[in-house]
Amino acid sequence: MPLWPLRFKPKPQLPRVVVAPDETAPSTPTVCEKSAQSSVTALEVSPGIGWGKVVSSGKSLGVTFGTPSSRDELGTSASGSSQKLQAIRKVMKDQPEPIDYYIIPSEDAHQSEYVSQADARREYISNFSGSAGLAIVALDSAHLFVDSRYWIQAAKEIDDSWTLHRVGAPGERSWLDWIRHESTPNVLFGVDSRLISCDTAVALHAAVLERNSRLTFPRLNLVDASRPDRPVRPNNPVFVHDIKYTGEASSDKIQRIRAWIREKRPTPSEIVAFPEALTLEGLESRSKETLGLSISTTTAVDRDDSPTPEPYGIVLSKLDSIAWTLNLRGSDVPYNPVFFSYLVITLDEVILFVDSNKELVSPVNRYLDDLGVSRRDYSSLWTYLRKGDIKGQLIIDSKSPYAIAVLLKRPRYVVLNQCIVTQLKGIKNPIEIQGFRECYLRDGAAFVQWLAWLEETVRKKKQPVTEWGAAQKLTEFRASMDNFMGLAYANISAVGPNAALPHYEPTPTGSSLIDTTQPYLNDSGGQYLDGTCDTTRTVHFGQPNQEQQDAYTRVLQGHIAIDSAVFPEGTTGAQLDVLARKALWKDRLNYGHGTGHGFGSFLSVHEGPHAFSNTVPLKPGAVITNEPGFYKEGSFGIRIESALVVKTVRVKDPQGAEVNWLAFERFTHVPIQTSRLVNYSLLSKDERRWLRNHNRTCREKLTPLLQGDKRALKWLRRATSKFGPIEIIWE
Repeated sequence: MPLWPLRFKPKPQLPRVVVAPDETAPSTPTVCEKSAQSSVTALEVSPGIGWGKVVSSGKSLGVTFGTPSSRDELGTSASGSSQKLQAIRKVMKDQPEPIDYYIIPSEDAHQSEYVSQADARREYISNFSGSAGLAIVALDSAHLFVDSRYWIQAAKEIDDSWTLHRVGAPGERSWLDWIRHESTPNVLFGVDSRLISCDTAVALHAAVLERNSRLTFPRLNLVDASRPDRPVRPNNPVFVHDIKYTGEASSDKIQRIRAWIREKRPTPSEIVAFPEALTLEGLESRSKETLGLSISTTTAVDRDDSPTPEPYGIVLSKLDSIAWTLNLRGSDVPYNPVFFSYLVITLDEVILFVDSNKELVSPVNRYLDDLGVSRRDYSSLWTYLRKGDIKGQLIIDSKSPYAIAVLLKRPRYVVLNQCIVTQLKGIKNPIEIQGFRECYLRDGAAFVQWLAWLEETVRKKKQPVTEWGAAQKLTEFRASMDNFMGLAYANISAVGPNAALPHYEPTPTGSSLIDTTQPYLNDSGGQYLDGTCDTTRTVHFGQPNQEQQDAYTRVLQGHIAIDSAVFPEGTTGAQLDVLARKALWKDRLNYGHGTGHGFGSFLSVHEGPHAFSNTVPLKPGAVITNEPGFYKEGSFGIRIESALVVKTVRVKDPQGAEVNWLAFERFTHVPIQTSRLVNYSLLSKDERRWLRNHNRTCREKLTPLLQGDKRALKWLRRATSKFGPIEIIWE
């Protein structure tokens, strides 16, 4: 396979401009370029940035996506926390009606997990850099709520201006419960209506009412209004994702969505009910400045009391759902090949709301014209929802921004618990599944090349390697693989106590050395044109202690149990979750995060609707990760993660008749270390056989891809041939 020349260069400086909260700014610098043709000619990777840009004949066609260049560029230095709090409190006091508590979610206006630097408001105000959490700023206090993944990290990153709430710990409340029970009564809460989902708005309204308080939606985001140096918002080009990767034309996807709209008759269990105070009419009866949107409002008499119309269309706000539906990809959000937009699909038309300044090159424009997709400016969605010629009822889902729901007059909308596109996207077609098989092989080959290099460097050459340096080297190996477009998420490269932080990210200046005395964990993955990868392995380059061996083996047993599961149709992920924890529970061990999640096909690394933590039935074609772990604070962390797809298998029932059941096929092909961390006395005969077969399969699948790397081939043979202190396992 062709290797791309890799040239490291300094990170670009992000341009600084002051922008209004809704202003769209020019795109950020591109730091990674590659050919759009099948044979890649060159690639540039800046350390720590997983951005990529498709180019053709010198003209941009495609994708740039990556991470914020540094926390300093986000303005998240710890020394500035108190000043930032003072600034936002001044804005809170200066509102027409002073706000006592301002709620700052992590998400952007599309409920994205990863957000652009311009939308990283919670990180800016609190200095906490994790991907999940919520801040509440009061006039005399500040509160940060995080789950168990971030307890340790958040404690390190925030200063004493903040109170940390470790959600899930004994005696700690969620942010909604905290409002319900501990906030000051008879006050005014504020939040940006674009940054909370419909279901969260309902729950928040109920919590506020219990304190006899009120909820308002200021026209401007108060963090933006208090910030003098908000980064520019990305507005990068869009490109068409070829059907050879998607397996289904966009026109066919739109037809499926329209067929669903025609047939849809929502049942009461599917509908999210909105309190009167949260409808447009209820808000307008209080104030014309509560919508959080720069548009005019009308009076309560504008309410439409006509009979409920027939379903007519759907409003999509999730960026990955829009990208999937249209078979388009972009680069406006870190690690996710998506672009800022909204999409309305009705029985008569398809409207893409996208920034009028966004570069839609000729092939993209022709493609959209052929699909019959009209384009309107990104911000004009709000006017369309309020005043557009909508001939029937629009369907939105409960995770849509609340601002969308509040602008549609009843009964012109219905809010459903789940988006149809999430359901369709969650079941991969045969082309996508084959793409995963192929990209996980390439990603696995890169992982093995890197493990061989890392073990040689740390163990044999005894040269210093930092967590940061190891992560950059792994990105370099991935970048040599066909169809590589960047990273799927920030490298989690962690040794010793840092590995006890499930979402730890090393920095160039603050990372630890990888040595032979502590376990080392790497959780990372590449974005490829044919799939999104997510893999975790934990290794030790010396002699682990008994506690580490036992914990690793219990995690491995849970991993094996999920991988080997055979289960009846209709089984949910939550029903299988206990399989991953059973072995850990024997030693009274556990982990606080989910056992696994869905993932996209060159889209988001976290995707629904299924997971091992919910009650959505697993179906053939659903892809899901298998990642049990264990974390001892201040000491070490262990996680083993592979990617799976649900498949149908034929089994015999008690009467001897063949019936359809479900099982998993594993995409990931990265050997599991057997020579040091496994306590074989804890493994059953079947578990030993599974481990031996797993590593043998890795060797067989990866050997053809590694013919040009003698070091990696030698490491692969050794790593997949030994099983504990003795090489023969008696059956």
